[in-house]
Amino acid sequence: MTKGLKQKIIEQVASDLEKVEIALEQNLNPNLKLVKQIASHLLFSGGKRLRPLLMIHSARLCNYYNGFEIEFSVLFEYLHAATLLHDDVVDEADIRRGKKTAHTKWSAPKVVLTGDFLLAAALEIAAKTREPDIISVVAKITRDMSQGEIAQLDKKGKLDLCEKEYLEIIKRKTAVLIQGACKSGAILAKADKEKENALDQYGFHLGMAFQMADDLLDFTASAKELGKNPGADIREGKLTLPLIHSLANASSKDKEKMENTITSTRFSSNQFEQLKEKLYAYKGIEYTEQKARDHVKKAKSYLKIFPDCQSKELLCQIADYSIERKV
Repeated sequence: MTKGLKQKIIEQVASDLEKVEIALEQNLNPNLKLVKQIASHLLFSGGKRLRPLLMIHSARLCNYYNGFEIEFSVLFEYLHAATLLHDDVVDEADIRRGKKTAHTKWSAPKVVLTGDFLLAAALEIAAKTREPDIISVVAKITRDMSQGEIAQLDKKGKLDLCEKEYLEIIKRKTAVLIQGACKSGAILAKADKEKENALDQYGFHLGMAFQMADDLLDFTASAKELGKNPGADIREGKLTLPLIHSLANASSKDKEKMENTITSTRFSSNQFEQLKEKLYAYKGIEYTEQKARDHVKKAKSYLKIFPDCQSKELLCQIADYSIERKV
């Protein structure tokens, strides 16, 4: 089912994706060749281009078809790439999308500054719209994502992270960018407030579902599928919803065992498999899956005000795919 849905989506957006790739390249024009090399290392390493596609089809859902939606959409990929470059440095991650992270090839300061360049490039594109509301959305995204990362860093290694705190972190880390892409599409199309708010809420719930599904994949997908080793979140000291729920419901004995594995960043593959068994036994996996599905259901409900069309169908399919995907 997943492969069929993914293929269906790709076939529908093939032309858009081709144009987005060209626009990403054309708008990436730093003075220094080194900056382009570092940025390209991540930008053209096989990303899904989810955020540009969401922006493009949110705009088209509001009857915007003048072509600028393609160029405008790349700012959300630049924002995404900037945060990934920064995150990998902060997390000291070695692998991203199946290849060595940028800071393992170039110095961390150069990578961080390249991320800053991408943030500036995104703001420059936003300014071309001459829409204060869009510039405000992009500024809010960068502010919230920074705060989300700081909050996650502050909670790193802490076993008492509660579900409410986790939800606030993923809202700022992931949901705000997807939410902003969808809302900006409506603003660019000069849609009425009802449609703008509907796409804003669609994006928020999609973003929440997407991150929860991502957190599940850290336990359920293989290294080949992930492009990095499973259990990376735990090794980086990050507690996600499957763990939070399981720890809250585990017996004292099992909780102690689980916490020992979590705090031992050099846990063996056997220990990781035992931990996964506890996540299934205490329904951490099941609970997270259901929460993600609830968000997908809510996301799709906000599209009901729009007439049936190709973009609406695509946005519904992307919502379904967000939790059915394998990577």
